[in-house]
This record gives sequence, C-alpha cells and structure tokens, in this order.
Amino acid sequence: MQYYDVEAVRKLFPVVEKMTYLDSGFQTPMSTPVKQALEAFVTESYETAGPKSVWIERMEATRCKVASLLNAAPEEIAFTKNTSEAMNIAANALPLKAGDNVLLIHGDHPNNAYAFLNLKKKGIGVRFIAMTDVVNAESFRSHVDANTKAISMSYVTFHAGHRFDIESVGALCKEMNLYFVVDIMQAVGVVPIDAKKVGATFIGCGTHKGLLVPQGLGMLYWDRTRTELEPAYLAAISLRNPPSDFIARPDDMAVAPTASRFEIGNFNLSAIHALDAALDLIAQIGIDNIQAHCFALGDRLIHGLDALDVELVGPRDHALRAPHIYVAALPADQWMDYFASVDVRVSPERDGIRISLGMFNNASDIDRLLEVIRTRSRATGRSPQAA
Repeated sequence: MQYYDVEAVRKLFPVVEKMTYLDSGFQTPMSTPVKQALEAFVTESYETAGPKSVWIERMEATRCKVASLLNAAPEEIAFTKNTSEAMNIAANALPLKAGDNVLLIHGDHPNNAYAFLNLKKKGIGVRFIAMTDVVNAESFRSHVDANTKAISMSYVTFHAGHRFDIESVGALCKEMNLYFVVDIMQAVGVVPIDAKKVGATFIGCGTHKGLLVPQGLGMLYWDRTRTELEPAYLAAISLRNPPSDFIARPDDMAVAPTASRFEIGNFNLSAIHALDAALDLIAQIGIDNIQAHCFALGDRLIHGLDALDVELVGPRDHALRAPHIYVAALPADQWMDYFASVDVRVSPERDGIRISLGMFNNASDIDRLLEVIRTRSRATGRSPQAA
C-alpha cells in the first residue's frame, strides 16, 4: 500500500542517490526545504544584518506548529539546545527534596538518567526498573513508595526500537500524584504524540532525527497547569516582566506564565527557521502516513532478516515496537566497515547493527540492505551472525 508519494519525497533528500541511508535514528540527512530555509536565513543575515524582530515573529509561528504537532498550547513549548538540556531543565524544575526518589528504566538513554543521577548530590534517590519488551504502568507500580515523586522514561528506545506504553504510565502518575517526564527524541516526527493523552509533566526532545533539522536545537513541553515548576536558572527572557531598559530588578523576578520561563538567552534562530520548513513537510505528508509507511518497511525488513536467519533484537509486534528502529544481531565490529564500503549507512548498537528508517526510505533500500548481507554471507560461507 502506498501511503504517500515516496518517490517525490526522495527527490527532496539528494543523499539517497549516493548511498542507502538507513541511519535516521542517528541523524536524518538534510532535505531541500530545510536547506532552502537555512539559505534564506543566511541571505537575510548577510544582506540586512539580521531582521531579528522578524525572526522572532517567525519563531513564534514555529512554536505554534510544534504545539500543534504535540496537541499542546504554544504557551507550553520552550525551545532548548537539545534533548539533554530539556531533560536537565525538567529534572531540576521538579520540587524534589532529600529523601525523595525518581524511577527510571535500566538501559534507557544515559542522558535521561544522568539528568536525575546528578540530583543524588542533593539527596535525591534514583531507582531503576528492568527493561523488557513491555513497559507500562504495571512495570512501575510495585516500585512506587511513599517517597517516589517522579517517573522519567523514553517513549521509544534508541538501541532496539521498543515503544513503551507511556499513556498507561501517565495514568499511573496521575493516580499516584507523580510527576512524569518523557523523552520523545526517537519518536517525534515519525510516531504520533499527544501530550494531553500522555499526561506528561514535561516532554523533551531534539530535532535532528524525525524532525529533520541539523543538530543544535531541541524543545520542551511543559504542562502549564503545573505552575509550581520553576526554572533552576534565570535570564531576563524567563521573567513575566523582562526589564525593557535591561536593568535587573531584584524586586520583580516572577517567572513567565508560559514555557518561556525555561528558556535562556538567545535562540538558535537559523535552526528554528529550518524546523519551520521541516514541520511543513511533515504536516504535508502526515505523521500517521509516515508511521504506517515505516511499519510496512519494517515488516519487509523483519521478513528478510528471518529468511537470512538473522535475529531481530527487540520486539516484533506493532503494538510494542517503533515503526522505524530495528537492530539486526550482526556483530558490529565485523559488519560496520563492510556496510560503509558498499555505501550502506547504518549505526553500531549494543547488540548489533541498527537500521533506522525515515520518510524517504523505500522497499529498494530494504532489499539492497538484505542483498548486501546475503552477498557477503555467500562469499564467506558463514552465517551472517558469525561473519
């Protein structure tokens, strides 16, 4: 089934003519609309010394598009530098005190964990639950005690494509009055996300994967009903009443009623221009269509790996897996150089080779990867996993 005109989309990503690009879980290649947006920004800066007020107006329009993507209000979206900064802002905004504890998943992304592990110096406990193919509310329930104040987790895992049941965890957090922090870095732009259904306190991500923008820009959703959550650090832009004369006033330091309370200083305006173009492209295709397309390619990949007797690391079921991240149990130290030599771009992962898909991939990309594995295995006379 064709969910959208994939060949037309491929023409917007010239890199696909040069290699088989299966590494969007690391960094998506640049598209023509993003390149044009960056070039337009540079031209304005070069020719007019920068119409900053216009750029800020455009940034607010982009903030609205981000909010729409997450079913949030624009006032609930802050721009950050990356996912790690977003997670640290969230961790330090929670009103935790010595003796409190936070629950995380063992083996989840380290930069989610470190944001909270750093709080141990303040007496905050960090507890890890086991990672399994299924993680939902019941995975956490028995670990919650009287001192548990928050749960933090990824929606989609970077290393094997697990897709966890964050809505049930959000419901548990509401039931037990816990804060809920979610890292959507590996999901956003490919998997639909509804911040209100999730019930998260904070949702953070970067934009260089499913959102198609070069590194250096992130964002943070904040549930604006949680007005008790304030930034750990402050700048004029964070205030309800920033001083127009740029003279600090110690008697007027109330933070902004919007997510701008978590923003610090100037913005990565060039990347925000790029994000605006990327969001338009994503909206034109439709998140549901991108997800369905990646699931179809993933099914084709799994079928092909099975035929080659290559194990899949992580879940197979659509309900448990992300549509676009797969890890083949191929020894990375024996396969990465070979894939590079035949212009196949993938990533090494904990338990094999990660194949991660984007809106521009097609069946031919999957078939070429499988043929490359088959060809080398025939040449060596060994099974792929022993190659």
